[in-house]
Amino acid sequence: MKVYQRYLAKEIYLSVLFVLVAFLALFAFFDMMAEIDDIGRGDYKIHHALLFVLLSLPGRVYELFPIAVLIGTLYALTLLARHSEITVLRASGLATGSLLGTLGLIGVAFVVLTFLFGEVVLPPAERAAQQLRLAATSSVVAQEFRSGLWVRDEKVFLNVRTVLPDTTLRGIRMYEFDDKWVLRAISEAQEGRYMRPDSWRLTDVVQTSFLGDRTAVTRLPERLWKSTLSPEVLSVLLVAPERMSLPNLNTYIHHLSENQQRTERYQIAVWKKLIYPLASLVMMALAVPFAYMHDRMGAVSLKVFAGIMIGIGFHALNGLFGNLGVINSWPPAVAALTPSLAFLATAAAMLWWVERR
Repeated sequence: MKVYQRYLAKEIYLSVLFVLVAFLALFAFFDMMAEIDDIGRGDYKIHHALLFVLLSLPGRVYELFPIAVLIGTLYALTLLARHSEITVLRASGLATGSLLGTLGLIGVAFVVLTFLFGEVVLPPAERAAQQLRLAATSSVVAQEFRSGLWVRDEKVFLNVRTVLPDTTLRGIRMYEFDDKWVLRAISEAQEGRYMRPDSWRLTDVVQTSFLGDRTAVTRLPERLWKSTLSPEVLSVLLVAPERMSLPNLNTYIHHLSENQQRTERYQIAVWKKLIYPLASLVMMALAVPFAYMHDRMGAVSLKVFAGIMIGIGFHALNGLFGNLGVINSWPPAVAALTPSLAFLATAAAMLWWVERR
């Protein structure tokens, strides 16, 4: 790496780190304020709230990384331009393509960090945060309808009254059908715990079997139920798809596909997980046109404010296209790629306009 590349890398890394820490401190404060209302509910104390906010920070890092990269890069390049260092580099023969290549090389670290946070750090931290909060507040994971949560597993329709934070099932009712979709049996169980491999241990089971023109009732203290339904599949109830790991997303998509259910939201989440780390490179490209503007065309503070607004716009557009993709059944790749491509085109247009001047 050349001297000017090392210098640019140091300035950008320090600026991005500063911006990211500032954002994390701000959002941690807001998150703590939001948790205050729940302190005293059940066993939820202030130390639980502090730990919940701490465990939520990896999610904030993942969300804010592209915005922090944009603002940090923009700030670093703008200061260099203000001190005429960018002008000196360009006068020395540094072409725009070479500068973009250098920024791309510097941005590889941001891409890797974003991906690692999204895959390795975020999913377990988010799950632990939600489990901590639900357990301390004596809440349940999911109860989508008055009758509880409904899940389909092949030819079994499962109705669960409550799902606890450790994925224990309570108030279970299973409707089992045969190959012709004729109701074969209804089973009720007090509780269900996952027993590897691929089975649940149901306790206090009452099974009503339909045998032609008669029924038979069987009571069992315990029953093993073989199922592809697993805690990993149920983890979607704890963690939003965008914060799940790729293996868990693929497992849940496979489960939904086997049961002929819609998978668009989760397929879009997979594509977004793959593409989102590359957003840092797009944000760095967006910062270049600002570095080429002279101070008379805008002060540092004004450019940083513009960077904040662009970052917010990217975050909002990313979420908007994800929802529009689900509603309109767009191809997952289109819904995930469009925001990044739109901002990349904007960066190219801005750079062309600045160079023309």
